[in-house]
Amino acid sequence: MTQYFDVFNGDADGICALHQLRLAQPLEATLISGVKRDIGLLAQVSAAAGDEITVLDIAMSKNHAALVALLATGAHVRYFDHHIPGDIPQHPHLDAYIDTDANVCTSLLVNRYLGGSQLIWALVAAFGDNMAGAARAAAAPLNLSEAQLDDLRSLGECINYNGYGDTLADLFYAPIELYRIVHTYTDPFELIQTEPAYQVLRDGYAEDMARAHAVQPIQVRSSGAVYLLPDATWSRRVSGVFGNRLATDYPERAHAVLTHKPGGGYVVSVRAPQTTKACAGVLCSSFATGGGRRGAAGINHLPEVELEVFVNRFYTIFEKN
Repeated sequence: MTQYFDVFNGDADGICALHQLRLAQPLEATLISGVKRDIGLLAQVSAAAGDEITVLDIAMSKNHAALVALLATGAHVRYFDHHIPGDIPQHPHLDAYIDTDANVCTSLLVNRYLGGSQLIWALVAAFGDNMAGAARAAAAPLNLSEAQLDDLRSLGECINYNGYGDTLADLFYAPIELYRIVHTYTDPFELIQTEPAYQVLRDGYAEDMARAHAVQPIQVRSSGAVYLLPDATWSRRVSGVFGNRLATDYPERAHAVLTHKPGGGYVVSVRAPQTTKACAGVLCSSFATGGGRRGAAGINHLPEVELEVFVNRFYTIFEKN
């Protein structure tokens, strides 16, 4: 009997991409996800010939070996993503929908695949992924008011915020739990008006962002700013969305937000200038545990001894671009 697996990033893009698909194509599947930075998720899939695997918003480059192994078993893989993919296997059982354009997120790819049938949820994801311009452009057919767009932006930011953390214990909701909550709603405005989880995330987001804005950068230049957040649960939760907010507030400069990890070292979130949306992935991929896309990228573990190297490389890259 065929088994079905849905493997998705624990952020707004991954959750909303899967939500769109399963609204349009209802299916009971084994769900696999984790904190936003837990992207080696395909290794958790145990599949056999004829099984169906849908992958959403996790970098193929970080899952290449597991993907090749799953294809070798005879499983079929449908893969949607907007991160730098590395070598895409050429295999009859792989359907790859990959687009690394800086103004495309995975949910917009799924929206394209579905012919726009669940567009409003793609907007939630795009806002959450700090692609407000792309979200507004895609929203044109829906004739939404500014207030409605602002509500969708807030929802996307809150879902995205929930995905950040060193472990699931740092999050308000495990991503699979939050997906299941979201998936009970076809209308995001009903969720906004009635769902208690949204209020929890909105309050937590506001409190954590207030703490982050009180932190002064360790270095600021016209080309970029570097922030270092303390070893605290709120820091780990807010690291990515704080970078998004800084990118919005200062669109002509790059930003790096480093957060102390409990066991030493740093988690790093990098946002390229909004005016160029370039080189974030190049910078982070030059470190052992780094990767991402042109506009936004990260490093899962930066040793403390490499802090100065990172800062120097950050400014070298963004002062040229």
